Amino acid sequence: LVDVGLSSVVSRSVFEHRSVVLAEDSVDLSAGLDAVAAGDGLSPGVVSGVVSVEGARSVFVFPGAGAKWSGMAARLWAESVVFAESMARCEAAFEGLVDWRLSDVIAQVPGAVSLEREDVAQPASFAVMVSLAALWRSLGVVPDAVVGHSQGEIAAAVVAGGLSLEDGARAVVFRSRVAEEVLSGGGIASVRLSRAEVEERLAGGGGGLSVAVVNAPSSTVVAGELGELERFVAACEAEGVRARRLEFGYASHSVFVEPARGRLLEALADVRPVSGEIPFYSTVEAGVVDTASLDAEYWFGNLRRPVRFQETVEQLLADGF
Repeated sequence: LVDVGLSSVVSRSVFEHRSVVLAEDSVDLSAGLDAVAAGDGLSPGVVSGVVSVEGARSVFVFPGAGAKWSGMAARLWAESVVFAESMARCEAAFEGLVDWRLSDVIAQVPGAVSLEREDVAQPASFAVMVSLAALWRSLGVVPDAVVGHSQGEIAAAVVAGGLSLEDGARAVVFRSRVAEEVLSGGGIASVRLSRAEVEERLAGGGGGLSVAVVNAPSSTVVAGELGELERFVAACEAEGVRARRLEFGYASHSVFVEPARGRLLEALADVRPVSGEIPFYSTVEAGVVDTASLDAEYWFGNLRRPVRFQETVEQLLADGF
């Protein structure tokens, strides 16, 4: 079956109608193949569809906080040469900036610093995102545009060619460190409402909350003072609206970030952005921007201003991606 699969990929015509069978063993595989032959596209483990590549343009999307888990990327680092080489370059870029080793964190070496620390998790996630992009590119999947969510914009900027790997490493290290050291108090909560609905509710509050992230038409994140945040979540739940506090140590993308301004601008003063070769869609500005503008002031805005993810994705779709 391995030989048949390889032959199908490298020596046969690639058609628009395609199916993929996912299986743990030969029994499941046979059942999946039977389902494909019978035209049963709803069978478990079978993915079928029609691909139209004419004029299609792809976007690499880089996630923000929370995109981590214990043991992430360890096996890929061990088995993929391209991924491993990129991770090693990231580890070298972090040298002198952090007092821990990326390889120790990913491999969960006894005594390694915890991935639960934001000043560790964010640089580690950055390295994984940049290295995944390198792996995709090595397989012929090249982005026509990039977009990042909050801290994910730093990896997106590197992949777009707007920041060197070293400047990207510096940006993510100091962004996360300043936030960890300077910011305290406040919190964030996710609510299943539109931005307009959330802002209407906030208008009747004490002014200690604001919209921090707009992910989708019914997915908004609120940030601000803890007491008000807890009352806001409780009021939503009482009305049957899904809302929950997110485990995050500070109220990012809100006025609570202001104390970090001076430290962050100073730490990133030496970052030298350039115009990249791949369009960079900013979730700060909700549209494409020249990566040459991604200086220290931009990266403070990336932490301080709301994440306009929904608007940016809608703009990408409108632009034909």
